[in-house]
Amino acid sequence: MGRRALPKVDPNLELSFHLHTVEGLPSPLDVNELFGRDAPLEVEMGSGKGLFLQNAALENPEHNFLGVEVARKYAQFTAARLFKQKLSNAISVQGDGLKLFRELLPDESLEAVHVYFPDPWWKRRHRVRRVLNEAFLSDIVRTLKPQCRLHFWTDVKEYFDVTLKLIAEKTPLVGPLEVPQREAEHDLDYRTHFERRTRMNEDPVYRAQFVKE
Repeated sequence: MGRRALPKVDPNLELSFHLHTVEGLPSPLDVNELFGRDAPLEVEMGSGKGLFLQNAALENPEHNFLGVEVARKYAQFTAARLFKQKLSNAISVQGDGLKLFRELLPDESLEAVHVYFPDPWWKRRHRVRRVLNEAFLSDIVRTLKPQCRLHFWTDVKEYFDVTLKLIAEKTPLVGPLEVPQREAEHDLDYRTHFERRTRMNEDPVYRAQFVKE
């Protein structure tokens, strides 16, 4: 399923708080300065249209949320969504998420890492481009606080199985832990837009959680 065209973002919106770039952030990242407060930080890798960031920030006002998205138009759309909701605990970052983890995020600084429906890179020769590789998983382990979690969802069974095997062989993360599934109560009551489309198509979604002990 390809991405649908995005509505245009009003160029007059003041997005300076909600929209940043990976290249424009300091290294190491000072989360307290970025958000203007000290709170647990959760990061979503590949935030798409920002539905998860919006809903998670609304439901967990005591946490900060950072979504990183390589496509500028999606990062900007997410920032506009957060701005309209007047959310001061969620920020959209455009750029290379692997660089964000590798170079900017300090050790044991994250409460959770969220990876939902990453690009499967279907062709065998392209699978090296998959985001859930050994190097990224190592950075997830490094940046997670003890007893904190990685959340991974995909609609591609082969990607799910390969990733679970890689996590088991190459990381100390404990899991996979069961993720309860609940019925959505309304059209936006899904974790991501991709989940909504997948479930409405009656296709399976594979979910797992892992904890750093």
